[in-house]
Amino acid sequence: MPEPAPPAALDDSPTARRREQRGWYVYDWANSAFYTTVISVFLGPYLIPVAKMAACAQDFPSVASATCVDTFDQLAAANPGLGYVDVFGADIRPAAFFGLITTVAVFLQILWLPIVGALADHTGRKREMLGGFAYLGALATMGLFFVEGDRYMLGGVLFVLANLAYGSSIVVYDSFLPQISSAQERDAVSSRGWAIGYLGGGLLLALNLVLFLQHESLGLDEGMAVRICMMSAGLWWATFTIVPLLRLRNRPVPRHETTALASVGGSFRQLWRTLSGLRQYPLTLLFLVAYLVYNDGVQTVIGNSAAFASEALKLDQTVQITAILMVQFVAFFGALLLGRLARTYGTKRTVLASLVLWTAIVAMGLFVAEGQALQFYLMAFAIAIVLGGTQALSRSLFSLVIPKGREAEYFSLLQISDKGSAFIGSLTVTIALQLTNSYRIAIVSMVIFFVVGFVLLALTNLPKAIRAAGNEVPDRV
Repeated sequence: MPEPAPPAALDDSPTARRREQRGWYVYDWANSAFYTTVISVFLGPYLIPVAKMAACAQDFPSVASATCVDTFDQLAAANPGLGYVDVFGADIRPAAFFGLITTVAVFLQILWLPIVGALADHTGRKREMLGGFAYLGALATMGLFFVEGDRYMLGGVLFVLANLAYGSSIVVYDSFLPQISSAQERDAVSSRGWAIGYLGGGLLLALNLVLFLQHESLGLDEGMAVRICMMSAGLWWATFTIVPLLRLRNRPVPRHETTALASVGGSFRQLWRTLSGLRQYPLTLLFLVAYLVYNDGVQTVIGNSAAFASEALKLDQTVQITAILMVQFVAFFGALLLGRLARTYGTKRTVLASLVLWTAIVAMGLFVAEGQALQFYLMAFAIAIVLGGTQALSRSLFSLVIPKGREAEYFSLLQISDKGSAFIGSLTVTIALQLTNSYRIAIVSMVIFFVVGFVLLALTNLPKAIRAAGNEVPDRV
């Protein structure tokens, strides 16, 4: 492998850093399209009927395809033992299929992301890795255009591949932040990237909403419109990734850590040392567990919101898309609102209050009437208010309870855990659907994550945790 450029070859002046920062922002703009258009809106509600079509062809061949899909739940209820699709030898309900592939995707991230982080840090080939993962994910996303008829397994495989590539690219993307910004610039640079990501994902979703609403006037059926929208997310991702690849630069690394084998081995040794070191900071560990529990609930609710709207509330995709679009923009302002409340009442109290609101919002899923779009919009608006703030304030708290000089270790652990933690939530939804075939019960089951997370966070003595980590306790925490 060629030697990295010596340090002297890198221009780290403020002008050079700003150029890299602007390129770095654009990757958040690029990849957010996948999360908003594919994960949050289109794929779940589209893939479930595709799975139902396959089950219809297998178990109810005498019923017309369109009629079978529309009445599938009644047919399955009236014929116990029928109405399943085969997933590598297992009988899975079509309604549970999206939850299953989401569970598989995040489980694979748990295994894979430590290796990605190691290769990025130890080889120094971050730009090449970012491009490789981004284009792998973008191509898999564009491949969703070919998911039609009864090709549910094609959709599942492509989604798992795209999701794995997406998570891998985010690990590499985040690892650039300390290299392209000084300590004084860090908060501003990170916040701008986060905000630009919301705008990018929201803009493409708005364009896709226009396409979806006007599909008949354009001579397209609804399925074709959805497939074009999903493909557009891959095209958007691939196109705008060009900018960060042109502007971001690799940094040199120690010579003895440049082989792939040493990188992978070193990654797991470092991860084990960090986990072992957490025993010295039991309150930091308690906060981390609390965060992972309630964040699991947050991620699972968001990831299944569109499927909940279509399956439980029988709302069309126009309502789903406009609701998610609203969430994209309101969440940004919600984060600012919760930040202001944190300065007044304390960060811990604000996060605890947000978890109470999350619990109430999710519990309302039992009472939102079928076909009532206004009630769903109100539910989505309430989620948007607490969504950004819960995560932003939690990240801020975590930064206070980790020891100085080891921030990268602990934030890499948080990143790996954050990407993989949704496994339990997705598995819970899958089990709930498998047992009850009810998306209402599946979503309401997330209440346990917010309740347990609330209790664990309430038990965390944050001032003591901050002092134990060797940091100064803020006036309000």
